[in-house]
Formats: sequence, C-alpha cells, structure tokens
Amino acid sequence: MRIAVDAMGGDAAPVEIVKGAVAAARFYTDHEIVLVGDQDRIQSELVACGGAGNVSVVHASQVVEMNESATVAVRKKADSSITRSVKLVAEKAADAVVSAGNTGATVASASLFLRTLEHVKRPGIAVSIPTFHGACMVIDAGANIQCKPAHLMQYGVMASVFCKYVLNIGNPRVGLLNIGEEDAKGNELVKETFSLLSNTTLNFVGNAEGRDVFDGKFDIVVCEGFVGNVLLKFAEGLSISMLAAFASEANKSVLTRLGSWLCKPVRKHLYSKMDYTEYGGVPLLGIDGICIISHGRSDSKTIQNAIREAIQFGKYEVNKHIDTELEKANSSLVITT
Repeated sequence: MRIAVDAMGGDAAPVEIVKGAVAAARFYTDHEIVLVGDQDRIQSELVACGGAGNVSVVHASQVVEMNESATVAVRKKADSSITRSVKLVAEKAADAVVSAGNTGATVASASLFLRTLEHVKRPGIAVSIPTFHGACMVIDAGANIQCKPAHLMQYGVMASVFCKYVLNIGNPRVGLLNIGEEDAKGNELVKETFSLLSNTTLNFVGNAEGRDVFDGKFDIVVCEGFVGNVLLKFAEGLSISMLAAFASEANKSVLTRLGSWLCKPVRKHLYSKMDYTEYGGVPLLGIDGICIISHGRSDSKTIQNAIREAIQFGKYEVNKHIDTELEKANSSLVITT
C-alpha cells in the first residue's frame, strides 16, 4: 500500500508526524509512506530522524489551521496538505490518507474528492473509546449532524463490518444511544432508527444509555454526529480531569505519595488500557477510499498506529465488505434518502 500522511496536521506537526511516519515505514517495509506538506520542513525532520528508504515527500504550499472553517478551507486552500493528501488517493497515487489535522476539513475533502461507496448515503466517523472492558465504538462522532434513520442504520452496518474484520469481534453487539433502555423512549429519529436496526441481521441488542458506553454491554453505539461528538469530548474531558485530580490528591502528603507509589503497577496497567494513542486514529467509514483521522494532539506513536490501522483497513478489504453488507440491508428495508 501507499499511504499519504498529512505532515502538517496536528499540534505537534511536522516533528511528531514525520517521526511516526518514519517509524511506521521502518516497521512496514513492504509499504510506502508519502509525507505531504512543506517540503523543506519535512526534509529537515527526515534528516533529523534518519529517514527511511520507503518514505517520499509531496509538496503542499498551504496548511489548514485547526480553527478554520472546514468548507472555507477546502474551497480557498486547494493546495493544503490535507487536500493534497486526499487528492493523491482520489488520483490513485495513494491507497489511504492519514491526518491529525482539522477534522472537518479532512471529512469535507474526503467527501468531496473521494465520494461515498455505492450503497452509502452518508459517511460516519467511528471512534473507539477505550474502557476497562475493551473498546466501545461510537459512530457517528461528527461527520453528519443532520441524520435520518437510514443513515444511523447504515452506521450500525458499517461499524459492525469494521469491528468484525479489523478489531476481530466476531458478532459485535450494536446499541442505539438513547435516554433510556425502553423501546418507546426517545425522539422520532431514534424510534424510527430502532425499528430499522431491529429488522437487520445485525446483533442489535437495543437502546444504550450514555453510561452503557463504558460498562461493556455494547461493542458499537450508534448516534447522530452532533450527539456523538459531544459524548466523545465529554468523555475525553472527564478522563483528563479525573487523572489530574488523582495526581493532585496523591501528592498531598507523605502517606498518599507512598500509597500512590505502591499502586504504580496497577495504575500503569489501567492507563495502558485507556491509552488513546494505541488506537492511532479513527476511520471515516463509507467513503470510497481509506481515511484515518488522528487526534490533534497526536505524537509519533499515535501516527505510527494510525498508519498500521490504514494498512489493516486495506488488508481486510473493509470497503468491499461494507458495500456488500449495505446492499443486503438496503434490499430488505424501505430506505429513504
């Protein structure tokens, strides 16, 4: 595979992006990494970390900042590192794109230049949230904030395919995010989606409340993009606050510091289970290509793992399976746009 990496996207770009890409290139020697962005800065970082024979550079003269409007950035910055990376995939000069840059711009570029798979109505961002019971995939986490029941049904199908082939979960349990477990709960969007999901061949186990994301009941939780993004940011903020509070309390006295030191092996193990850098990035499911979106604070380890995920996505032909499963689901249901 040939993977285009947006070298200018993210808080630590291009230093950490280049380091991660080089580390991946050295490990995955049968694949090629293309770093897209300011050629001089990228070359300087390649020299600093030793480079790799299967790493090349494509110059892009512009950068989409994190606070820029996605649609405006795509229209006015045609030569941005994000757009150039996506276009390489569209032109068949690359097989996948990885970016830790502006998420909105990445989604907009991928939707515009790669389009969706034949049977997909809207793409969705599938985020694996680390929990003590393993990962729970939430879809959509922000790609589509004006959802219809058919979109949510398709999210369940696409996420199930990804979990089955990439995460090796044989029969993933799908839940629908709602304000209660009862079938009658929720607004019209959720009620109609419940009916659609109930009539698919998915392992749909019912409504999921917000707390269920973390208790191991579901492998996948389906929701509209606005709600999913709020849920994701809330979970991230809560975990950071709890870790900071723990560190503060642990340093209050000699006794608490000793207790913290004695618990260090347990704490380290728990932190490793909750470490988002292990997941690398999140797939934008439903587009006619491979697009992995990484966290804006990604370091080299995160980028290396995001590239690994892109390789797995291609290896297991996820898009082919998504289109096949959606064709089956659509044919058995009356789907409106």
